[in-house]
Amino acid sequence: MQETQFAQLYKEASVNTASPGVLVLMLYDGALQGLHKAEYGFTLESPVKRNEEIHNGLMRSHGILRELQQSLDLEQGDEFGDRMYALYGFWLDKIFEANVKKDRGALPEVMSMLQDLRDSWEEMLRSSPDLKV
Repeated sequence: MQETQFAQLYKEASVNTASPGVLVLMLYDGALQGLHKAEYGFTLESPVKRNEEIHNGLMRSHGILRELQQSLDLEQGDEFGDRMYALYGFWLDKIFEANVKKDRGALPEVMSMLQDLRDSWEEMLRSSPDLKV
C-alpha cells in the first residue's frame, strides 16, 4: 500500500472516530488550509495556476464554512447560534468577494478571526473534562 493510501485511511479513521467537538476543530483546520492555499495562489506568476489555486482554496474554505453555518441549530433561539451564523455569513461574503475579484484584501482578517476561533475551540475542548481533543 502506498504512503498516500495509508494517510487517507488514517484520515478516514480519525474522522469516523472523532467526537463532534473534534470534528468542528478539524473543519476549522480544513477551512484555514484552504485559505492558506489561496494565499499561496496569490504569489504564483502563471495566471492560470494563480487563478486555479486561489479558486480551489477559497471554494474549499467556503464549502466548509457554509456547512458549519448550515449545521447550526437556530431553533433553540440562543444568542450563540445567531452570532455564529452571522460570523460565518460575514466570512462567506468576504471569501466569495475575494474569489470573484481575485483580491486578497479581506483574507488576512478572515484568517486571523478564524484562527482565533479555532484556537479558542481547541482550548475549550482541552479544558472541558467531558470533551477531549
